[in-house]
Amino acid sequence: MTSFRSGFAAVVGRPNFGKSTLVNAMVGTKVSITSPRPNTTRSQVRGVLTRADAQVVFVDTPGLHKPRTALGERMNESATSSLDDVDVVVALVEATGAVGPGDRMVLAQSAHRVRSMARAARLERAVVAEGGQGGEPALLVVVNKIDQVGGDGVLTHLTAVSGVIAAIDEEDGGPPIPVEYFPVSATSGQGVPELIGAVVARMPEGPRYYPEGMVTDVAEAFWVADLVREELLHRVQDELPHSIACRVTEWEWPRVRCEILVERDSQKGIVIGKGGATLKEVGTAVRRQMEPGAFLELFVRVEKRWQHREDALDRLGF
Repeated sequence: MTSFRSGFAAVVGRPNFGKSTLVNAMVGTKVSITSPRPNTTRSQVRGVLTRADAQVVFVDTPGLHKPRTALGERMNESATSSLDDVDVVVALVEATGAVGPGDRMVLAQSAHRVRSMARAARLERAVVAEGGQGGEPALLVVVNKIDQVGGDGVLTHLTAVSGVIAAIDEEDGGPPIPVEYFPVSATSGQGVPELIGAVVARMPEGPRYYPEGMVTDVAEAFWVADLVREELLHRVQDELPHSIACRVTEWEWPRVRCEILVERDSQKGIVIGKGGATLKEVGTAVRRQMEPGAFLELFVRVEKRWQHREDALDRLGF
């Protein structure tokens, strides 16, 4: 009988490196919002890829960064906790810049997790190199945005990343962890099928966790609030994106009420726009992505310093 593989794969990396775009490309549809702004993803989002032979649950995560607010600290905690109880770790770096301290942090945390996974697999005899249980745990390193550099640039970046991994292995001691490298372009899809094949090959035998046709477990209200924030991020400038939070406060279909929070009175007018133009544009764009007949109401409210206040973060679900 043909075996069925299933499991979870965490995608981690620095902000604005293309994690959400990559997850969307691997799932084959939009399950996570994207924008040119750093820290667009603020909590874990699961995207489900189901094939005849496997089901992979990709966990999109907030970008790991040096936090300046309580929100930033919680986002980092969400990203690092995503490495717990997954079967595959996908660490993403980008080909367009030098490998910096932030990349080293991402690669080190990912390598430590894979090392512990390999140790547990050996102790429990739960993973075999051949047969139905999936391959030896390996770190899958994705070099994204290869469409923006030439072949020499990709090679140079791969060499630099492999040097960082070798240094991490030397610091940790013990046998080097297996590493596979995947140059990809999440926007064009180049290299994505090969990455998916490697992820599936590392999955153990298991059941379908989600029914056929389900591509995410994100609640619809959360999804609509994120769509509103996504459309705003494409329209506002400077530091305002970090000050915006959205949440659905009423859902009585077809009427949906979404509240947009900002931190200062001056930001409220920017979000609304002259004569309400920005808010109208956002509402129209979001309704196009909702079920037909939706009536979306958008309201803007000032919540002073919500990014820095633990009580506000609790109420907003971070």
